[in-house]
Amino acid sequence: MQVKFPSATSPVILPVALLLPVPNNPALHSMLGERGQNDIGRVDVSEPASISSGIAKRYATAIFELAKEGKALKTLEADIETLEAAIAESSDFNSLIHSPLYSRDQQGAAIAAIAKKMKLTATVASSLGLMSAKRRLFVLPQLLAELRGMIADDRGEVTADVVAAKALTKAQQDKLAKSLKATVGKDVKIKMAVDEKLIGGLVVKVGSKMIDTSIRSKLNALQNTMKEVG
Repeated sequence: MQVKFPSATSPVILPVALLLPVPNNPALHSMLGERGQNDIGRVDVSEPASISSGIAKRYATAIFELAKEGKALKTLEADIETLEAAIAESSDFNSLIHSPLYSRDQQGAAIAAIAKKMKLTATVASSLGLMSAKRRLFVLPQLLAELRGMIADDRGEVTADVVAAKALTKAQQDKLAKSLKATVGKDVKIKMAVDEKLIGGLVVKVGSKMIDTSIRSKLNALQNTMKEVG
């Protein structure tokens, strides 16, 4: 899904019908301890990673618990996939969540319209609206990663981030998942990405463990060895 935005230096112009308030979710506000949008100023999007991670985890925990309580983890996972696709494919969307040039109102109006267009669940839409009001949308990538981890833990599985020169077939992914399960002792869900610069091979990350069999990695290692010799 492609969502186009104006540049950050020009006004956000959206159809009036789309500029609807994000659904209020008292349970979410209560769990997060958020009250109103004037109790915090503009957040520096360059905050240390530890602070960003803490903010993302707090929001993720609240969203996950509400989704689990409502037996809606499957729909939450669909929302995660939709938002991850927007982050991966749309530079405009990335600009919206990261650029400090958008005002609070511009960011809020745009994110409400996007949530409606993407047909996100009320819990996720409310969370994005609250994050926008608090100037915290910049932690969205970390938030999605936290949610994926929580869903995986709940299912007793782990997620393997796999990067290859070309997309693996379903059969290849299943074979890789089975092989990784024998190593980590848990069911493995493959999260596939393509990087043509790898030339060949795979880069697999499971938790903090990295397995790099790519030709690019081997060439880089060879190049480093030659530099040391020279």
